[in-house]
Amino acid sequence: MFGILLRRLFEVVMFVLVVTFISFLFVRLAPGDPVLSILQVDDVSITTEQVNGLREELGFNEPLLLQYGQWFLNFIQFDFGRSYLTNQPVLKMIMSSLPATLELAIGGLLVMLVIALPLGSLAALYRGSLIDQLSRAVSLVGAAIPSFWLGLLLIDLVAVRLGALPTMGRDGLSTLILPSVTLGLAITSVYVRLLRSSLIDSLSQEFIRAARSRGISERRIFFSHAFRYSLPPVITVFGVSLGSLIGGVVVIEVIFAYPGIGKMVVDSIRSRDYPVIQGYLLIMAIIVFIVNSAVDVSYRYLNPELRLKERNQRKWS
Repeated sequence: MFGILLRRLFEVVMFVLVVTFISFLFVRLAPGDPVLSILQVDDVSITTEQVNGLREELGFNEPLLLQYGQWFLNFIQFDFGRSYLTNQPVLKMIMSSLPATLELAIGGLLVMLVIALPLGSLAALYRGSLIDQLSRAVSLVGAAIPSFWLGLLLIDLVAVRLGALPTMGRDGLSTLILPSVTLGLAITSVYVRLLRSSLIDSLSQEFIRAARSRGISERRIFFSHAFRYSLPPVITVFGVSLGSLIGGVVVIEVIFAYPGIGKMVVDSIRSRDYPVIQGYLLIMAIIVFIVNSAVDVSYRYLNPELRLKERNQRKWS
């Protein structure tokens, strides 16, 4: 147990170092000059001395490695710096916007689960039936339609023509429905087909036939054995595709003017607000790491065979 914790701690340290350095390097090498954005050169006449003075004040004349070292020293003290534009602490800005993003991501996942779980399960149980054909159609349409186009379509149909829901903002459940449905439908297609194929493979296993031969009811076989056995591949794909889900949330927030972390970072990218971009990348990387670690832990619960292998390895080591 101590060895596992030590290995995890080492992975966390290496992960933070690699992610922070690569993201810092990419942000600094991206086109554009934050000094010109801060001074608003398009609207105000400025001198070369002002530009050089601000660049010196922000430390941009220092070597990149020195800039990264200074940023990292501040980071390990939980100081993410201040926004160039608003002069607010970056960590405070991210924490104030993160709840909106999380509730949107959870809403999208709930929509996905409500559609994918029953549809994928029924398609596996009744292969070749009408429900199976419906699952194929839902997967095909969901994979073919871009999320931004689906969002615009729902805004036009539900909000503008029917007037049933608001088009933008964050003001209770009514403003959460359309973005959540858009996000959920965009990610449902993958999980419907994946759950179907995984369940079909699970239902053909020998332990399922053995359970039937012992007279166990089909309902119990499905929920206690087949469905549980089919979950690891689905959870694996979820962990791997979490980055895409976060990217999808950013697009949805921009379309629906949802005041989450995605909209904030898009505005920061436009104005080359390096501290906010850097803080966003780091927070998202940490969330992805935590979710993937939780996925690894869930394997041991969902797959008894894995627990048995690890126990045997510890026994013989």
